[in-house]
Amino acid sequence: MITTKLFVITFFAAFVGVIPPGLVNMTVAKTCLERGKRSGILVAFGASVVVLLQALIAIQLARYIFDDRWMYHMILRTGVVVFLLLGIYFFIKAKKRASQKKVKLSQHGALRSFFKGAMISAFNILPIPYFCMVGAALNLKGTVEYDLPTIYSFILAASTGTFVMLYIYAISFLKIQIKEERFAQKSNYFMAMLMGILMVVTVIRILAE
Repeated sequence: MITTKLFVITFFAAFVGVIPPGLVNMTVAKTCLERGKRSGILVAFGASVVVLLQALIAIQLARYIFDDRWMYHMILRTGVVVFLLLGIYFFIKAKKRASQKKVKLSQHGALRSFFKGAMISAFNILPIPYFCMVGAALNLKGTVEYDLPTIYSFILAASTGTFVMLYIYAISFLKIQIKEERFAQKSNYFMAMLMGILMVVTVIRILAE
């Protein structure tokens, strides 16, 4: 039951974390637009495979955090600041006019599309601290045991949630592009609100200690 709950929450966290337009999802969308859906989906798959490793690193860091109570409390307090700053960042970004950046793509086949997604995802290290905070937030009562089933569930959910959102970008970007600026603005407002909720939850967690 705990493993299922962890999978669902982590999947959702990964899913919403990829909503705001960024390097990875915009590369998937542009590849799909210029090279076809198949190439775009392969880029998404390559990026999602790398997320497996990033989520594994994150859950191991979260595991260490809960083994060290001082570190655990420090991370919670740091998390409040991080969520606050991220909330402000997404709010300010939503206020600004969404810029349209073209991704220059070379002619390449299926295997190169896969590795292109993997390479771009590898350069994007933000998922590691993000999933680390997700892993920390999931252990609300400090009762989650980081055994192999839990770890496998976490990293699989992180990778799957990422892929599903990237897949949606790949198959629907033609519609999204028509209202790209409005979409970017709304998604950033959504992420700002989500960061605010996570900040409040973390504050409540600290006060409950």
